[in-house]
Amino acid sequence: MQAYEFINNMIPPLKLTDKTKMALSWMEEIRTDVLPVVEEGMFRGLVTDEMIYNINREDIPVADVPLESEGCFVLKDKHIYDVLRVSSEFQSNMVAVVDSDHIYHGVVTLEDAIAAFADTLSIQAQGGVLVLSMFMTDYSLYEIARVIESENAKVLSSFLTSDPLDESKIKVVLKVDKTELRHIKATLERFGYKVIDHYQEEMDENKEQDRLDNLMRFLNI
Repeated sequence: MQAYEFINNMIPPLKLTDKTKMALSWMEEIRTDVLPVVEEGMFRGLVTDEMIYNINREDIPVADVPLESEGCFVLKDKHIYDVLRVSSEFQSNMVAVVDSDHIYHGVVTLEDAIAAFADTLSIQAQGGVLVLSMFMTDYSLYEIARVIESENAKVLSSFLTSDPLDESKIKVVLKVDKTELRHIKATLERFGYKVIDHYQEEMDENKEQDRLDNLMRFLNI
């Protein structure tokens, strides 16, 4: 699940000498509002259509547009979670992938990163998602799994993230192989775990996508 595995080869990089008119044309063609800028193989930042429109000139080189998000990149061997973190930090739908010499290798889109994240949570497998809040010192996947298994369920995958509402705590996101979560939730709470949300599987694809979108927002990604 390293970043370079999810590079989107359909996103072309701009050069500093390229005209802003061409940048807008490329954005329209591939249906995006942002493109990476690369010079001599090095990532220089991102340019958006809004930045170009604000200048209100389409005949100038990209070099004349104040680029932003020079730090919106991850090293190619970083996990896909790091792509989501950087994307959130820079509020960008695109994150550059570079090597240790800062050589540009491509970009990962937020859409592709979320899809990869969903795969790690086994979203496509039948089951539901539980979100727990706790102190890091109280976290033990073995103990949590033992409680869940007492309800004849299995933990398919897990994910830890910081709790934006309480920096002293973490959120534990669990995908389990059961679609009915009421008994599992009740048992976890009986053992002292705080279940702050849950997402049961929906048969309708649109509803499932809504659930996934809500989960991404809940994780603050």
